[in-house]
Amino acid sequence: MKSLKFIMTVMAFGLLTMSIYSCGGNNKTDTTKTEQAEDVSKQGKEYTSNYICPMHCEESGSDKPGKCPVCGMDYKMNDKSNTEDHSGHNH
Repeated sequence: MKSLKFIMTVMAFGLLTMSIYSCGGNNKTDTTKTEQAEDVSKQGKEYTSNYICPMHCEESGSDKPGKCPVCGMDYKMNDKSNTEDHSGHNH
């Protein structure tokens, strides 16, 4: 009877250990790191200009409408450009 109790205890401990490790810990930290990496990668001219290429070609973007010199697509107005109204929050 003691060996059955021992086996059940070991199995319970094993299941508990597997469930803890399979959950991967706190995913919120991993998401935050991913979001920070994306924010850093979106700081180039192809993301911050008033007019940007829909394909975000590297070093494309302009303050005036036109065509992307890399792929030839028409620039689109950047909804997230620095010309946004920033009232209501500080930078």
